[in-house]
Amino acid sequence: MQQLIEFAMNHPILSGIWVVLVLMLVYSFISGALSPVKELGTNELTQKVNKEDGVIVDIRSQGDFNKGHIVGSVHLPQDKALKGELGAIEKHKNKPIVVVCAMGMNAKRVAAQLLKNGFEQVFVLKGGFNSWTSAGLPVKK
Repeated sequence: MQQLIEFAMNHPILSGIWVVLVLMLVYSFISGALSPVKELGTNELTQKVNKEDGVIVDIRSQGDFNKGHIVGSVHLPQDKALKGELGAIEKHKNKPIVVVCAMGMNAKRVAAQLLKNGFEQVFVLKGGFNSWTSAGLPVKK
């Protein structure tokens, strides 16, 4: 313990960075555990769609959507979703909704917005569209 204190005193910047990283990691785990939006893997997404009549909402740009998207997905640009312009999916409020972005980073913000707008079951695809294509699953172009 004495060596740890001595190291921290001799290297305050490095020690400070380490503390910040640990706090960020703890925050990430806590916010993920407490989030009302849960992440699904590719297999779980498939089950939601096939067995529970789930709807896949792709929030990527129109260009990316046109290059390839999950079969049966509905396109709703991220900016419209965040503004609450949900006309394309309004009729699916009672169904499971799985939000898909490119890498899984932006989908949680949109999913939280959907929950605020009365959608009951909202999920995000862990790893986004990239995880879907990496798993070799079908894409419509």
